[in-house]
Amino acid sequence: MRHAIRWWSALLGMVMGMVVASVAAFGGVAAPESWTGVVELPGGAKLEFSVALEEASGTISIPVQGVKDLPLADVTGRGKSIRFTIKPAGTPEATHAKFSWEVAEDGTAKDGLLRQMGQEFKVTAKRLAAGQEAPQMKRPQEPKPPFPYRSEEVEVKVADGHALAGTLTLPEGKGPFPGVILVSGSGPQDRDESLLGHKPFLVLADHLTRAGVAVLRYDDRGVGRSTGNFATATSDDFAVDALAALEYLSKRAEIDAAKVGIVGHSEGGLIAPLVAAKSEVPKFLVLLAGPGMRGVELLVLQGRLIAEASGADAETAARNAAASERVLRSIVEGASDEAVLKVLREVVEAELAVNESTKDRPAEERAGLVEQTVKQQAAAVLSPWMKRFLAIDPAESLRRVRVPVLALIGEKDLQVPPKENLAGIAAALKAGGNERGTLREMVGLNHLFQTAKTGSPSEYVEIEETFAPAALEAVSGWILEMTGGVGEKK
Repeated sequence: MRHAIRWWSALLGMVMGMVVASVAAFGGVAAPESWTGVVELPGGAKLEFSVALEEASGTISIPVQGVKDLPLADVTGRGKSIRFTIKPAGTPEATHAKFSWEVAEDGTAKDGLLRQMGQEFKVTAKRLAAGQEAPQMKRPQEPKPPFPYRSEEVEVKVADGHALAGTLTLPEGKGPFPGVILVSGSGPQDRDESLLGHKPFLVLADHLTRAGVAVLRYDDRGVGRSTGNFATATSDDFAVDALAALEYLSKRAEIDAAKVGIVGHSEGGLIAPLVAAKSEVPKFLVLLAGPGMRGVELLVLQGRLIAEASGADAETAARNAAASERVLRSIVEGASDEAVLKVLREVVEAELAVNESTKDRPAEERAGLVEQTVKQQAAAVLSPWMKRFLAIDPAESLRRVRVPVLALIGEKDLQVPPKENLAGIAAALKAGGNERGTLREMVGLNHLFQTAKTGSPSEYVEIEETFAPAALEAVSGWILEMTGGVGEKK
């Protein structure tokens, strides 16, 4: 699920989105000067980076996004002052990320700042010794070869002409095996559901395959090696893709078609019931942090909870939630794009007028920030995905699901809060007469099923664990209980 929508600039999203840059020329013969640093973001989030600087050129790497050696512009890379800019070609100057700091005697940065969209963020950095490498994120659960199972690159043809590229992992032995497809959360996701240096679906697929369950995971349409258009797709389109993938899996000779199901995470937990409500191919569903409430209510609730977890007082969090709801409701009620943008502009103006970092800025400057922010948010707010997601009521498809369902939500999940969403799922299954639902709130786990302190999205990158073993065992144990493992075809 997407994070709560914020109607003003969020540095994390801005910088991490700048992964397409113009090619810059590099010069100089001296060894680059290397630094590693952290940008302190609102709500306690931190963005780690490293830079390699020549006198007038350089590159930046942002491990959390898999960005490596992105060319920099306007570089002053040696001496007592460091200056450089992330300046993708064709982007307005206001969106450029401008870094600067003075070099202290001990080789650390002092007075470090990042300026972007009229805001300033503190930067701490340290110069690395010759030959010293920047620290890497630790992801101890990420599986490494050799693997005790078979892996095959596959292509799934979808009726509208595009194709999904994926990886099928098969347990050792003849089979036939029970099998699942993994359906990712919202946003353009690769087959591993790569996020903030984690690869949850790689870890999950490895665990399930070792347990005797075949797994097909795939790149979203238009992502990675899959073809198709992601930008125009809605949850309904992703359901079409999921069904195509499941049908492909069920027809493989190594798979028992009577024992195939869907494991969906976040929005994938919304898509799985959409498929099962219309098709008899899936024989069971696993909903990992799947929603049990309408999209508009969910985004408003998650926005308030995340704001509070990020340090906002209750009054501010409530005010922001009300502002978000006003925009989202206008979309659900069918307002024209122009009318939605008018509401969005009013909301942004009101926020900047009271926000501590912008309220005292000149009116003309604030007006410019309003227009920049509205322009930045417009594509997401008016996207086909957003319009459809806000209106979907998961109960409508859940009531038509006739197969066993396992629904897991982390106790500390702030994006799909467990109390409201598990209750919604339970009520919908009961209303449809499905008594084969198993619902669990996983103690201490967040939206990604990591062991967490608060559940705030700002913790995701800092936690080394990718997928709590208890959650992995809950999924594999239930699937094996439902399917009986390897068996004869029926």
